[in-house]
Amino acid sequence: MRLTIAPRLRKPAVTALTGILFAFAWLIRGGPLWWVSILALIAGAARAAQLYWIGGQETDEGALAGSHADERQQLVGLRSRALGYNLAVIAAFAGVLAGIAADATWWWPFLVILVIAGFGHLLGLSTYGSGEPDADEDTAGETAGGTDTGQPARFPAQG
Repeated sequence: MRLTIAPRLRKPAVTALTGILFAFAWLIRGGPLWWVSILALIAGAARAAQLYWIGGQETDEGALAGSHADERQQLVGLRSRALGYNLAVIAAFAGVLAGIAADATWWWPFLVILVIAGFGHLLGLSTYGSGEPDADEDTAGETAGGTDTGQPARFPAQG
C-alpha cells in the first residue's frame, strides 16, 4: 500500500507541522515566555486552515496553495525561491564580513549558512544537471555537413 498525502493537504500539513515544531521549541525553552508556544500553535493552525481554504478555490493562488499549479505558476515559485536563496547568501556573507571586521565571535553561524547554501547549490547541480549537454550524447540530429538540424536524436526503435 502506498501512503501519500492528497495535493490539497500538502502545504497545510507542512504549515501545521512547522507551527507545532515552533511551538514545541518555545515550550522547551520555558521561562516567562512559554506562552508564546500557544500563540505559535494558534498561528500555525490558522495559516494551515487558510491554505486549505485557498487551495479549494479555482484561482492562481488556489492552484499554488493546493499543490496543483501549472508550469507558469511553478516557474514563478521557483524564481521566488531562487531570489530568497540569493538574498540569504548575500545576508550571510555580509554577516561573516561584519563579524570578522568587528573581531567578534558571532561570525561562525553566518559561515555555516554559507557552507550549507553552497553545498545545497552543488547538490542541486549534481541532481538536476548543469544544463550542459553530455559529451557522449547521440548526435543523430547532425547532418553530413556537421550542422545541427534541431531535431532530437532518434533511436532505431523509434523509426
